[in-house]
Amino acid sequence: MSSRDAIVFLFDVDNTLIDNDRFSADLADRLERDFGAEGRERYRAIDKEIRGQVGYADYLGALQRLRGKDSDPRFMEMSFFLLDYPFDERRFPGVPQTIDHLRTLGRPVIMSDGDTVFQPRKIRRAGLWDAFRGDVLIYVHKEEMLDHMQATYPADHYVMVDDKPRILVAMKKLLGDKVTTVFVKQGHYAVESEFNGVSPDITVASVAELATLGREAFPSRTGSAPTLR
Repeated sequence: MSSRDAIVFLFDVDNTLIDNDRFSADLADRLERDFGAEGRERYRAIDKEIRGQVGYADYLGALQRLRGKDSDPRFMEMSFFLLDYPFDERRFPGVPQTIDHLRTLGRPVIMSDGDTVFQPRKIRRAGLWDAFRGDVLIYVHKEEMLDHMQATYPADHYVMVDDKPRILVAMKKLLGDKVTTVFVKQGHYAVESEFNGVSPDITVASVAELATLGREAFPSRTGSAPTLR
């Protein structure tokens, strides 16, 4: 990819950079409007089943399975709803400014889980593809792809910014002092505290708070985890 960076900042997308919970609520409302409560619940059950099978949300795949052999044009309208959803309006405040600030310290990179169609579309629609200058990685299970990530973006140190405790714990266990973990307390995972004794290095209420931090906040270190307020 490029020469080695001093720091690579790895960003999750859903509920870290964009309010995906809001999107999920809008999707549920639209499903109920077009297909009734029964259709909404059928979609939800299909989505849950697919997530269990592949490990990520496949919104278009769930819609396709919901449609089956039905030729109702409302399914085409629902596909437009998904593909044209205004994710730029769901981007959390301060994200562009935070990315610009962190670029003065290292290289910001998106590292997300997801499918190969909807997730890239979501990232581009949110204006994040351009903000990250195309530095985007989308995996099935990102915690299982750290060798590929490091080969693609070699760095002296990594910073993982995520709203999911499970991911942060896995990253710390696998990379140790080579990674600083940042827990963003946004979205439905914010109430979780299942870090299994592996506390995040930094806890913030929003990504925008990272714009206040300097290089000294991200050394290779162990010890207590500061909480920014």
